[in-house]
Amino acid sequence: MSGRVRLYSRFEIVWHWTQAALFLAMLLTGFEIRGAYELFGHGSAATVHVASALALMVVWLLAVFWHVTTGEWRQYVPSPRAIRPVVAFYTGGIFRGEAHPFRPTRGRKHNPLQLVAYLIFSAVISPVIWATGLLYLAFALLGEVPGVPLGLVALIHVGAAYVVLVFLIGHLYMITTGETLFHHTRAMLTGFDPYPPSEAAQDTDASSR
Repeated sequence: MSGRVRLYSRFEIVWHWTQAALFLAMLLTGFEIRGAYELFGHGSAATVHVASALALMVVWLLAVFWHVTTGEWRQYVPSPRAIRPVVAFYTGGIFRGEAHPFRPTRGRKHNPLQLVAYLIFSAVISPVIWATGLLYLAFALLGEVPGVPLGLVALIHVGAAYVVLVFLIGHLYMITTGETLFHHTRAMLTGFDPYPPSEAAQDTDASSR
């Protein structure tokens, strides 16, 4: 990895893949609970679903603490001025073989379009799915929650789960749009920038103007 720049710390790598595994477990068991198919059995699926959700909450609390104490939360502040070239690339330039207008650096790991997607996911989708999931769990433990209709909670929770599924599918597609199929995945596995440092710095500086 000589000459490469480390973008992601070991914590970020572990956090990313642990979060991905837990989300997949929750989606897989959640849809089984809803009767879409049968893999583990309803009881086992429900147990795994709740355990995965609780584990993910712990992972997120650790991640929030880490981002706040290290200052890495600044990585997720959107860059509205720089988003247009990235949108233009994904809607046209990518099909013409143009170079991506953004290159990651240690100080700016995610392109502006990613930042908007992560912001929506963190500020809108996640609170909805967590709130309805906890209410669903309260119904399972208490039998009822006064003033809260179970059917509505279930509908919103499942709807949010479909949004998460679409988000993950989009995420999987986007990581295949690098110079090679595993171009972006390699960075999240090794922690190192797949671009030469000089090229990354030059292109990122240009995209932020």
